[in-house]
Amino acid sequence: MVSTTLRRIVSPCWKPSVEGENSSRGGVGNGRVDGLLWYEDSGEHVAGEFSMAVIQANNLLEDHSQLESGPISSFKSGPHGTFVGIYDGHGGPETARFINKHLFSHIKKFTTENHGMSADVINKAFLATEEDFLNRVKEQFETKPQIASVGSCCLVGIICSGLLYIANAGDSRVVLGRLEKAFKEVKAVQLSSEHNASFESVREELRSFHPDDPQIVVLRHNVWRVKGIIQISRSIGDAYLKKPEFNREPLLPKFRVPNSFEKPILQAEPAISVQKLRPEDQFLIFASDGLWEHLSNQEAVNIGIARRLIKAALREAAKKREMRYSDLKKIDRGVRRHFHDDITVIVLFLDFHLISNGSSCRPLVSIRGGA
Repeated sequence: MVSTTLRRIVSPCWKPSVEGENSSRGGVGNGRVDGLLWYEDSGEHVAGEFSMAVIQANNLLEDHSQLESGPISSFKSGPHGTFVGIYDGHGGPETARFINKHLFSHIKKFTTENHGMSADVINKAFLATEEDFLNRVKEQFETKPQIASVGSCCLVGIICSGLLYIANAGDSRVVLGRLEKAFKEVKAVQLSSEHNASFESVREELRSFHPDDPQIVVLRHNVWRVKGIIQISRSIGDAYLKKPEFNREPLLPKFRVPNSFEKPILQAEPAISVQKLRPEDQFLIFASDGLWEHLSNQEAVNIGIARRLIKAALREAAKKREMRYSDLKKIDRGVRRHFHDDITVIVLFLDFHLISNGSSCRPLVSIRGGA
């Protein structure tokens, strides 16, 4: 759990950040900036405390993220909970930014209509966000065709009424730190699975969805890719692999699939799991795949604070290039992408007393990462 010192720092006067595209970077709220790193070491959410950090590697930050704690529906009297979203963009930041602005609104809308949180609510919110973004692509395609090749992974976690909902489309990951009392150790439990063609199960799923396409997954340079183009099998966006109307000029030839297709090649529907939180569940680590490229689940759980997790990943990235961490920090964005990806980490520390009793009097929090 967070130290006693950090608990004293976080008081009832904690204020929500200003919402908007530039909310997290640039020092909004209590967040701090250290070069290309933005971090928030301690804050409160409905079910405990949190830490959050983002490191930029690309010229434009393609990772976006958010933490919302408070009402999960359109009514303050409705269910309260904590929402976490990790949106790992590719091909540009547009889709991840769009999800950051719209997904949680859909969650609140469908929770209100459903009179409560459910897996169906989350699924509907994902698909509604996808539909809205594809409509935007349709509007802009002739003047900005590259928007059809932009997409984003989408990992969501929701704590509400003692339950933990995990929804994932793509290759971000959430790992639980669970106290094993017999061994007096906190063990890592992976709660999501990646939709990446490097896994045989994902390749089999793709083949079952597309039995008439022998080229649905292709091995190139020892890397499995969907249609020889992209590694992930689920995403929001990537319109050129969802609708054949975008598989044409003026989109660049490198993004076009040789043959037309009838059903979407990639899926936007998330894999969803629901479980009851237990007293021994200590914290949750949500992170884009840039973190997991360098740290194992257990290594991450042993560290357990967002900023330290990112620094540990960067040290590993530097070590792989036989360079010092201090020298890696001097490399500017853009060039930095040759050493590591954009990385976003949100850690939710869990207070089972708050989870089991519910607490709508906790401070409201709204933080959006990405600028």
